[in-house]
Amino acid sequence: MTALQTFFTSGGLELAQTEGTLQKKLKPRHISFMAMGGVIGTGIFKGSAETIGLAGPGVIVTYIFAGLLLLVVMAAMAEMATVYKNKNMKDFVQEAFGSRVSFVMGWMYCFLWLSVCVIEVIAAGSFLQYWFSEVPLWMLSLACAAFIILVNLLSVGVFGEFEFWLAGIKIAMIIIFIFLGAGLIFGIIPSDNTPYLQNYTQAGGFFPNGWSSIFSALLVVMFSYGGSELIGLTLTETENAEKVMPKIVGNFMLRIILFFTLPILIICGLIPWNEIGPESSPFVQVLASTGLPGAAHIMNFILVTAVLSAANSGIYGASRMMHSMAVGGEAPKALSQTNRNGSPVNTLLVCSVVLLGGSLLGLFAQDQLFRVLLAVPGFVVILVWICIASSQLKLRKKYPVQPTFKVWGFPYITGVVVLCLSVIAVMFVFDEGNRFSISICLAVLALLIIWSLIRFRKTDGRTV
Repeated sequence: MTALQTFFTSGGLELAQTEGTLQKKLKPRHISFMAMGGVIGTGIFKGSAETIGLAGPGVIVTYIFAGLLLLVVMAAMAEMATVYKNKNMKDFVQEAFGSRVSFVMGWMYCFLWLSVCVIEVIAAGSFLQYWFSEVPLWMLSLACAAFIILVNLLSVGVFGEFEFWLAGIKIAMIIIFIFLGAGLIFGIIPSDNTPYLQNYTQAGGFFPNGWSSIFSALLVVMFSYGGSELIGLTLTETENAEKVMPKIVGNFMLRIILFFTLPILIICGLIPWNEIGPESSPFVQVLASTGLPGAAHIMNFILVTAVLSAANSGIYGASRMMHSMAVGGEAPKALSQTNRNGSPVNTLLVCSVVLLGGSLLGLFAQDQLFRVLLAVPGFVVILVWICIASSQLKLRKKYPVQPTFKVWGFPYITGVVVLCLSVIAVMFVFDEGNRFSISICLAVLALLIIWSLIRFRKTDGRTV
Protein backbone atom coordinates (compact mmCIF):
# COMPACT_ATOMS: atom_id res chain seq x y z
CA MET A 1 0.00 0.00 0.00
CA THR A 2 1.38 3.40 -0.99
CA ALA A 3 1.70 6.34 1.38
CA LEU A 4 -1.17 8.08 -0.39
CA GLN A 5 -3.40 5.02 -0.06
CA THR A 6 -2.52 4.75 3.63
CA PHE A 7 -3.36 8.42 4.13
CA PHE A 8 -6.70 8.13 2.35
CA THR A 9 -7.83 4.95 4.09
CA SER A 10 -6.63 5.50 7.65
CA GLY A 11 -8.56 6.70 10.65
CA GLY A 12 -11.68 8.68 9.82
CA LEU A 13 -11.13 8.12 6.12
CA GLU A 14 -11.67 4.37 6.24
CA LEU A 15 -13.36 2.90 3.16
CA ALA A 16 -16.94 1.74 3.29
CA GLN A 17 -17.73 -1.70 1.90
CA THR A 18 -20.61 -0.55 -0.25
CA GLU A 19 -20.62 1.05 -3.66
CA GLY A 20 -22.42 4.19 -4.80
CA THR A 21 -23.29 5.38 -1.29
CA LEU A 22 -23.06 9.13 -1.80
CA GLN A 23 -24.85 11.07 0.91
CA LYS A 24 -27.85 13.31 0.19
CA LYS A 25 -26.78 16.25 2.35
CA LEU A 26 -26.47 19.11 -0.13
CA LYS A 27 -28.98 21.91 0.36
CA PRO A 28 -30.20 24.33 -2.35
CA ARG A 29 -27.89 27.09 -1.11
CA HIS A 30 -24.93 24.69 -1.24
CA ILE A 31 -25.72 23.75 -4.84
CA SER A 32 -26.12 27.34 -6.03
CA PHE A 33 -22.93 28.54 -4.37
CA MET A 34 -20.97 25.45 -5.43
CA ALA A 35 -21.84 26.08 -9.07
CA MET A 36 -21.07 29.79 -8.71
CA GLY A 37 -17.80 28.85 -7.04
CA GLY A 38 -16.87 26.84 -10.11
CA VAL A 39 -17.78 29.70 -12.45
CA ILE A 40 -16.49 32.78 -10.61
CA GLY A 41 -12.75 32.25 -10.77
CA THR A 42 -9.89 32.90 -13.15
CA GLY A 43 -12.32 33.54 -16.01
CA ILE A 44 -13.81 36.72 -14.52
CA PHE A 45 -10.94 37.95 -12.33
CA LYS A 46 -8.24 37.45 -14.98
CA GLY A 47 -9.95 36.56 -18.26
CA SER A 48 -12.05 39.73 -18.27
CA ALA A 49 -8.92 41.67 -19.31
CA GLU A 50 -8.77 39.64 -22.52
CA THR A 51 -12.49 39.91 -23.30
CA ILE A 52 -12.48 43.69 -22.76
CA GLY A 53 -9.39 43.98 -24.93
CA LEU A 54 -11.17 42.09 -27.72
CA ALA A 55 -14.53 43.88 -27.72
CA GLY A 56 -14.33 46.91 -25.42
CA PRO A 57 -17.32 47.80 -23.20
CA GLY A 58 -19.63 46.07 -25.71
CA VAL A 59 -18.35 42.73 -24.48
CA ILE A 60 -21.27 42.70 -22.04
CA VAL A 61 -23.42 41.76 -25.07
CA THR A 62 -21.24 38.66 -25.42
CA TYR A 63 -21.70 37.77 -21.75
CA ILE A 64 -25.47 38.22 -22.02
CA PHE A 65 -25.69 36.15 -25.23
CA ALA A 66 -23.61 33.32 -23.76
CA GLY A 67 -25.66 33.57 -20.57
CA LEU A 68 -28.88 33.04 -22.53
CA LEU A 69 -27.41 29.94 -24.18
CA LEU A 70 -26.42 28.65 -20.75
CA LEU A 71 -29.90 29.41 -19.38
CA VAL A 72 -31.49 27.03 -21.91
CA VAL A 73 -28.88 24.33 -21.18
CA MET A 74 -29.50 24.61 -17.44
CA ALA A 75 -33.27 24.61 -17.97
CA ALA A 76 -32.96 21.45 -20.08
CA MET A 77 -31.06 19.80 -17.25
CA ALA A 78 -33.69 20.90 -14.72
CA GLU A 79 -36.46 19.48 -16.91
CA MET A 80 -34.76 16.08 -17.18
CA ALA A 81 -34.13 16.08 -13.41
CA THR A 82 -37.88 16.24 -12.78
CA VAL A 83 -38.37 13.10 -14.91
CA TYR A 84 -35.35 10.93 -14.11
CA LYS A 85 -34.97 11.00 -10.33
CA ASN A 86 -31.66 10.14 -8.64
CA LYS A 87 -29.77 10.57 -11.92
CA ASN A 88 -27.19 13.14 -12.95
CA MET A 89 -26.32 14.78 -16.27
CA LYS A 90 -24.20 11.85 -17.48
CA ASP A 91 -27.15 9.56 -16.90
CA PHE A 92 -29.34 11.84 -19.01
CA VAL A 93 -26.86 11.60 -21.89
CA GLN A 94 -26.70 7.82 -21.51
CA GLU A 95 -30.50 7.60 -21.54
CA ALA A 96 -30.61 9.60 -24.77
CA PHE A 97 -27.61 8.39 -26.75
CA GLY A 98 -26.33 5.22 -25.09
CA SER A 99 -23.21 4.17 -23.24
CA ARG A 100 -20.66 5.19 -25.84
CA VAL A 101 -21.59 8.88 -25.91
CA SER A 102 -22.00 9.10 -22.11
CA PHE A 103 -18.66 7.32 -21.69
CA VAL A 104 -16.87 9.82 -23.94
CA MET A 105 -18.64 12.83 -22.38
CA GLY A 106 -17.95 11.61 -18.85
CA TRP A 107 -14.22 11.20 -19.35
CA MET A 108 -13.96 14.47 -21.29
CA TYR A 109 -15.65 16.18 -18.36
CA CYS A 110 -13.13 14.65 -15.96
CA PHE A 111 -10.36 15.83 -18.30
CA LEU A 112 -11.90 19.31 -18.24
CA TRP A 113 -12.04 19.65 -14.47
CA LEU A 114 -8.67 18.07 -13.77
CA SER A 115 -6.99 20.50 -16.16
CA VAL A 116 -8.87 23.40 -14.58
CA CYS A 117 -7.84 22.27 -11.08
CA VAL A 118 -4.18 22.18 -12.10
CA ILE A 119 -4.49 25.72 -13.45
CA GLU A 120 -6.24 26.94 -10.30
CA VAL A 121 -3.79 25.48 -7.75
CA ILE A 122 -0.81 26.86 -9.67
CA ALA A 123 -2.59 30.23 -9.88
CA ALA A 124 -3.28 30.09 -6.14
CA GLY A 125 0.40 29.39 -5.50
CA SER A 126 1.44 32.33 -7.65
CA PHE A 127 -0.96 34.64 -5.80
CA LEU A 128 0.36 33.42 -2.43
CA GLN A 129 3.86 34.38 -3.54
CA TYR A 130 2.73 38.00 -3.15
CA TRP A 131 3.03 37.39 0.61
CA PHE A 132 5.53 34.49 0.62
CA SER A 133 7.96 35.51 -2.10
CA GLU A 134 10.78 33.32 -0.75
CA VAL A 135 8.74 30.10 -0.95
CA PRO A 136 9.02 28.19 -4.27
CA LEU A 137 5.89 28.14 -6.41
CA TRP A 138 5.68 24.37 -6.47
CA MET A 139 5.57 24.17 -2.66
CA LEU A 140 2.75 26.70 -2.40
CA SER A 141 0.87 24.95 -5.19
CA LEU A 142 1.26 21.58 -3.47
CA ALA A 143 0.01 23.08 -0.21
CA CYS A 144 -3.06 24.43 -2.00
CA ALA A 145 -3.66 21.05 -3.66
CA ALA A 146 -3.41 19.22 -0.32
CA PHE A 147 -5.84 21.69 1.28
CA ILE A 148 -8.42 21.18 -1.49
CA ILE A 149 -8.14 17.38 -1.31
CA LEU A 150 -8.64 17.40 2.46
CA VAL A 151 -11.77 19.53 2.15
CA ASN A 152 -13.22 17.13 -0.42
CA LEU A 153 -12.59 14.16 1.89
CA LEU A 154 -14.98 15.59 4.45
CA SER A 155 -18.64 14.61 4.43
CA VAL A 156 -20.56 16.16 1.55
CA GLY A 157 -22.54 18.30 3.99
CA VAL A 158 -19.38 19.81 5.48
CA PHE A 159 -17.90 20.20 2.01
CA GLY A 160 -21.03 22.01 0.83
CA GLU A 161 -20.94 24.32 3.83
CA PHE A 162 -17.26 25.10 3.31
CA GLU A 163 -17.76 25.88 -0.38
CA PHE A 164 -20.81 27.98 0.52
CA TRP A 165 -18.64 30.31 2.62
CA LEU A 166 -15.63 30.22 0.30
CA ALA A 167 -17.78 31.16 -2.70
CA GLY A 168 -19.63 33.63 -0.48
CA ILE A 169 -16.43 35.61 0.06
CA LYS A 170 -16.00 36.05 -3.69
CA ILE A 171 -19.62 37.02 -4.22
CA ALA A 172 -19.56 39.51 -1.34
CA MET A 173 -16.41 41.13 -2.72
CA ILE A 174 -17.91 41.39 -6.21
CA ILE A 175 -21.01 43.09 -4.75
CA ILE A 176 -18.81 45.52 -2.80
CA PHE A 177 -16.80 46.15 -5.96
CA ILE A 178 -19.97 46.94 -7.93
CA PHE A 179 -21.28 49.45 -5.35
CA LEU A 180 -17.85 51.01 -4.80
CA GLY A 181 -17.29 51.35 -8.55
CA ALA A 182 -20.75 52.82 -9.17
CA GLY A 183 -20.13 55.36 -6.42
CA LEU A 184 -16.85 56.40 -8.04
CA ILE A 185 -18.34 56.59 -11.55
CA PHE A 186 -21.20 58.88 -10.56
CA GLY A 187 -19.27 61.00 -8.05
CA ILE A 188 -21.05 59.70 -4.96
CA ILE A 189 -17.62 58.74 -3.59
CA PRO A 190 -15.21 61.69 -3.97
CA SER A 191 -12.18 61.12 -6.19
CA ASP A 192 -9.65 63.16 -8.18
CA ASN A 193 -11.35 62.29 -11.47
CA THR A 194 -15.04 61.43 -11.70
CA PRO A 195 -15.53 59.75 -15.11
CA TYR A 196 -19.34 59.57 -15.13
CA LEU A 197 -20.17 57.83 -18.47
CA GLN A 198 -17.43 59.29 -20.68
CA ASN A 199 -15.30 56.13 -20.76
CA TYR A 200 -18.15 54.27 -22.49
CA THR A 201 -18.13 56.66 -25.45
CA GLN A 202 -14.45 57.57 -25.78
CA ALA A 203 -11.66 55.52 -27.44
CA GLY A 204 -13.87 54.24 -30.23
CA GLY A 205 -17.18 54.08 -28.40
CA PHE A 206 -19.11 51.18 -26.91
CA PHE A 207 -18.14 48.81 -29.75
CA PRO A 208 -14.65 50.08 -30.64
CA ASN A 209 -13.67 47.02 -32.66
CA GLY A 210 -17.01 46.54 -34.41
CA TRP A 211 -19.79 44.01 -33.93
CA SER A 212 -17.62 41.12 -35.08
CA SER A 213 -15.48 41.51 -31.96
CA ILE A 214 -18.45 40.36 -29.90
CA PHE A 215 -18.11 36.90 -31.47
CA SER A 216 -14.32 36.91 -31.10
CA ALA A 217 -14.75 37.24 -27.35
CA LEU A 218 -17.18 34.31 -27.20
CA LEU A 219 -14.39 31.75 -26.80
CA VAL A 220 -13.07 33.34 -23.61
CA VAL A 221 -16.59 33.98 -22.28
CA MET A 222 -17.54 30.33 -22.72
CA PHE A 223 -14.50 29.39 -20.66
CA SER A 224 -15.60 31.90 -18.01
CA TYR A 225 -19.11 30.39 -17.81
CA GLY A 226 -17.75 26.84 -17.68
CA GLY A 227 -18.65 25.10 -14.44
CA SER A 228 -22.28 26.15 -14.29
CA GLU A 229 -23.31 22.66 -15.39
CA LEU A 230 -21.72 21.36 -12.16
CA ILE A 231 -25.25 21.54 -10.74
CA GLY A 232 -26.00 18.49 -12.88
CA LEU A 233 -23.59 16.38 -10.82
CA THR A 234 -25.10 17.37 -7.46
CA LEU A 235 -28.46 15.75 -8.23
CA THR A 236 -27.58 12.39 -6.65
CA GLU A 237 -26.50 14.12 -3.43
CA THR A 238 -29.47 16.51 -3.16
CA GLU A 239 -32.71 15.86 -1.35
CA ASN A 240 -35.79 16.30 -3.56
CA ALA A 241 -33.61 17.33 -6.50
CA GLU A 242 -36.55 17.17 -8.90
CA LYS A 243 -38.33 19.87 -6.88
CA VAL A 244 -35.49 22.26 -6.05
CA MET A 245 -33.66 22.21 -9.40
CA PRO A 246 -36.02 24.50 -11.39
CA LYS A 247 -35.91 27.16 -8.64
CA ILE A 248 -32.14 26.91 -8.30
CA VAL A 249 -31.59 27.28 -12.05
CA GLY A 250 -33.63 30.50 -12.26
CA ASN A 251 -31.92 32.17 -9.32
CA PHE A 252 -28.50 30.93 -10.34
CA MET A 253 -28.70 32.26 -13.90
CA LEU A 254 -29.81 35.72 -12.77
CA ARG A 255 -26.91 35.96 -10.33
CA ILE A 256 -24.32 34.68 -12.81
CA ILE A 257 -25.28 37.14 -15.56
CA LEU A 258 -25.34 40.04 -13.09
CA PHE A 259 -22.03 39.05 -11.47
CA PHE A 260 -20.34 39.05 -14.87
CA THR A 261 -21.95 41.98 -16.69
CA LEU A 262 -22.06 44.55 -13.88
CA PRO A 263 -18.36 44.25 -12.91
CA ILE A 264 -17.40 44.56 -16.59
CA LEU A 265 -19.45 47.77 -16.86
CA ILE A 266 -17.81 49.12 -13.71
CA ILE A 267 -14.30 48.31 -14.96
CA CYS A 268 -14.90 49.95 -18.34
CA GLY A 269 -16.55 52.93 -16.66
CA LEU A 270 -13.58 53.63 -14.39
CA ILE A 271 -10.71 52.81 -16.78
CA PRO A 272 -10.76 53.33 -20.58
CA TRP A 273 -10.97 49.88 -22.15
CA ASN A 274 -7.74 50.36 -24.14
CA GLU A 275 -5.78 51.18 -20.96
CA ILE A 276 -6.59 47.90 -19.21
CA GLY A 277 -3.40 45.85 -19.27
CA PRO A 278 -3.32 42.05 -19.55
CA GLU A 279 -0.52 41.67 -17.02
CA SER A 280 -2.78 41.83 -13.96
CA SER A 281 -6.42 41.46 -13.00
CA PRO A 282 -8.66 44.39 -14.07
CA PHE A 283 -10.10 44.28 -10.55
CA VAL A 284 -6.64 44.97 -9.12
CA GLN A 285 -6.10 47.79 -11.60
CA VAL A 286 -9.41 49.42 -10.66
CA LEU A 287 -8.77 49.17 -6.91
CA ALA A 288 -5.23 50.45 -7.36
CA SER A 289 -6.55 53.47 -9.26
CA THR A 290 -8.80 54.39 -6.32
CA GLY A 291 -5.82 54.93 -4.03
CA LEU A 292 -7.49 53.01 -1.22
CA PRO A 293 -4.97 51.82 1.42
CA GLY A 294 -4.36 48.07 1.39
CA ALA A 295 -6.33 47.61 -1.85
CA ALA A 296 -3.69 45.31 -3.35
CA HIS A 297 -3.73 43.00 -0.30
CA ILE A 298 -7.53 42.89 -0.28
CA MET A 299 -7.68 42.02 -3.96
CA ASN A 300 -4.96 39.39 -3.64
CA PHE A 301 -6.93 37.74 -0.85
CA ILE A 302 -10.00 37.71 -3.11
CA LEU A 303 -7.99 36.15 -5.93
CA VAL A 304 -6.66 33.38 -3.65
CA THR A 305 -10.14 32.51 -2.38
CA ALA A 306 -11.50 32.70 -5.94
CA VAL A 307 -9.11 30.16 -7.43
CA LEU A 308 -9.25 27.87 -4.37
CA SER A 309 -13.04 27.87 -4.56
CA ALA A 310 -12.93 27.10 -8.28
CA ALA A 311 -10.46 24.26 -7.66
CA ASN A 312 -12.62 22.99 -4.82
CA SER A 313 -15.66 22.81 -7.10
CA GLY A 314 -13.52 21.29 -9.82
CA ILE A 315 -12.34 18.40 -7.68
CA TYR A 316 -15.96 17.77 -6.71
CA GLY A 317 -16.94 17.68 -10.38
CA ALA A 318 -14.13 15.35 -11.46
CA SER A 319 -14.46 12.96 -8.51
CA ARG A 320 -18.26 12.69 -8.73
CA MET A 321 -18.18 12.11 -12.47
CA MET A 322 -15.61 9.33 -12.09
CA HIS A 323 -17.65 7.80 -9.25
CA SER A 324 -20.81 7.92 -11.36
CA MET A 325 -19.01 6.23 -14.24
CA ALA A 326 -17.62 3.54 -11.95
CA VAL A 327 -21.09 2.79 -10.57
CA GLY A 328 -22.36 2.53 -14.14
CA GLY A 329 -19.57 0.17 -15.20
CA GLU A 330 -17.80 2.78 -17.35
CA ALA A 331 -14.75 3.06 -15.08
CA PRO A 332 -12.88 0.64 -12.76
CA LYS A 333 -15.16 -0.60 -9.96
CA ALA A 334 -12.61 0.48 -7.35
CA LEU A 335 -13.52 4.10 -8.12
CA SER A 336 -17.06 3.52 -6.83
CA GLN A 337 -15.93 3.00 -3.23
CA THR A 338 -16.68 5.63 -0.61
CA ASN A 339 -15.35 6.31 2.88
CA ARG A 340 -17.39 6.55 6.08
CA ASN A 341 -18.20 10.17 5.27
CA GLY A 342 -19.74 9.16 1.96
CA SER A 343 -16.93 10.72 -0.11
CA PRO A 344 -15.67 8.83 -3.20
CA VAL A 345 -12.23 8.27 -1.72
CA ASN A 346 -10.58 6.43 -4.61
CA THR A 347 -11.59 9.01 -7.20
CA LEU A 348 -10.18 11.66 -4.87
CA LEU A 349 -6.96 9.65 -4.75
CA VAL A 350 -6.77 9.82 -8.55
CA CYS A 351 -7.44 13.58 -8.46
CA SER A 352 -4.73 14.09 -5.84
CA VAL A 353 -2.16 12.32 -8.03
CA VAL A 354 -3.10 14.52 -10.99
CA LEU A 355 -2.87 17.68 -8.87
CA LEU A 356 0.51 16.56 -7.53
CA GLY A 357 1.83 16.00 -11.04
CA GLY A 358 0.30 19.26 -12.28
CA SER A 359 1.90 21.25 -9.48
CA LEU A 360 5.31 19.77 -10.32
CA LEU A 361 4.79 20.55 -14.01
CA GLY A 362 4.30 24.15 -12.98
CA LEU A 363 7.82 24.07 -11.57
CA PHE A 364 9.34 23.44 -15.00
CA ALA A 365 6.91 25.00 -17.49
CA GLN A 366 4.55 27.37 -15.72
CA ASP A 367 3.91 29.75 -18.63
CA GLN A 368 3.59 27.00 -21.22
CA LEU A 369 1.28 25.01 -18.95
CA PHE A 370 -1.09 27.95 -18.59
CA ARG A 371 -1.18 28.64 -22.31
CA VAL A 372 -1.90 25.00 -23.15
CA LEU A 373 -4.52 24.36 -20.47
CA LEU A 374 -6.51 27.60 -20.49
CA ALA A 375 -8.11 26.82 -23.86
CA VAL A 376 -9.10 23.28 -22.86
CA PRO A 377 -12.04 24.10 -20.54
CA GLY A 378 -13.85 26.38 -23.00
CA PHE A 379 -13.87 23.80 -25.78
CA VAL A 380 -14.84 20.83 -23.60
CA VAL A 381 -17.57 22.83 -21.86
CA ILE A 382 -19.17 23.58 -25.23
CA LEU A 383 -19.20 19.85 -26.06
CA VAL A 384 -20.79 19.03 -22.69
CA TRP A 385 -23.46 21.70 -23.15
CA ILE A 386 -24.26 20.36 -26.63
CA CYS A 387 -24.69 16.87 -25.14
CA ILE A 388 -27.03 18.12 -22.39
CA ALA A 389 -29.25 20.17 -24.72
CA SER A 390 -29.31 17.42 -27.37
CA SER A 391 -30.32 14.87 -24.73
CA GLN A 392 -33.34 16.94 -23.74
CA LEU A 393 -34.18 17.44 -27.40
CA LYS A 394 -34.24 13.68 -27.98
CA LEU A 395 -35.75 12.50 -24.69
CA ARG A 396 -38.75 14.86 -24.49
CA LYS A 397 -40.94 12.68 -26.71
CA LYS A 398 -40.31 9.48 -24.74
CA TYR A 399 -40.36 10.65 -21.10
CA PRO A 400 -41.85 7.91 -18.86
CA VAL A 401 -43.68 10.64 -16.90
CA GLN A 402 -44.55 14.24 -17.66
CA PRO A 403 -41.99 16.76 -16.36
CA THR A 404 -43.16 19.25 -13.76
CA PHE A 405 -40.94 21.86 -15.43
CA LYS A 406 -40.51 22.34 -19.18
CA VAL A 407 -38.09 24.29 -21.38
CA TRP A 408 -39.88 27.07 -23.17
CA GLY A 409 -40.48 27.03 -26.93
CA PHE A 410 -39.56 23.38 -27.41
CA PRO A 411 -38.13 22.18 -29.76
CA TYR A 412 -37.15 25.44 -31.46
CA ILE A 413 -35.35 27.14 -28.55
CA THR A 414 -33.30 24.05 -27.70
CA GLY A 415 -32.52 23.42 -31.36
CA VAL A 416 -31.26 26.98 -31.88
CA VAL A 417 -29.04 26.66 -28.80
CA VAL A 418 -27.51 23.40 -30.04
CA LEU A 419 -26.85 25.04 -33.42
CA CYS A 420 -25.24 28.14 -31.83
CA LEU A 421 -23.04 26.03 -29.57
CA SER A 422 -21.96 23.90 -32.53
CA VAL A 423 -20.96 27.01 -34.51
CA ILE A 424 -18.97 28.32 -31.53
CA ALA A 425 -17.21 24.94 -31.23
CA VAL A 426 -16.20 25.10 -34.91
CA MET A 427 -14.93 28.67 -34.37
CA PHE A 428 -12.86 27.37 -31.50
CA VAL A 429 -11.32 24.61 -33.65
CA PHE A 430 -10.19 27.08 -36.33
CA ASP A 431 -8.92 29.73 -33.92
CA GLU A 432 -5.17 29.98 -34.60
CA GLY A 433 -4.32 31.22 -31.12
CA ASN A 434 -5.61 28.02 -29.51
CA ARG A 435 -4.65 25.53 -32.22
CA PHE A 436 -2.18 23.55 -30.10
CA SER A 437 -4.57 23.31 -27.14
CA ILE A 438 -7.51 22.31 -29.32
CA SER A 439 -5.33 19.69 -31.01
CA ILE A 440 -4.75 18.14 -27.59
CA CYS A 441 -8.51 18.18 -26.90
CA LEU A 442 -9.30 16.59 -30.25
CA ALA A 443 -6.62 13.94 -29.71
CA VAL A 444 -8.07 13.04 -26.31
CA LEU A 445 -11.58 13.03 -27.83
CA ALA A 446 -10.46 10.70 -30.65
CA LEU A 447 -8.80 8.29 -28.19
CA LEU A 448 -11.95 8.20 -26.04
CA ILE A 449 -14.14 7.54 -29.08
CA ILE A 450 -11.91 4.63 -30.13
CA TRP A 451 -11.86 3.35 -26.54
CA SER A 452 -15.66 3.54 -26.35
CA LEU A 453 -16.07 1.61 -29.62
CA ILE A 454 -13.85 -1.17 -28.25
CA ARG A 455 -15.27 -1.06 -24.73
CA PHE A 456 -18.95 -1.20 -25.74
CA ARG A 457 -18.82 -3.18 -28.98
CA LYS A 458 -20.86 -5.99 -27.38
CA THR A 459 -22.57 -4.45 -24.37
CA ASP A 460 -24.34 -1.54 -26.07
CA GLY A 461 -27.19 -2.66 -28.26
CA ARG A 462 -28.13 0.79 -29.50
CA THR A 463 -26.66 2.56 -32.50
CA VAL A 464 -24.67 5.59 -31.38
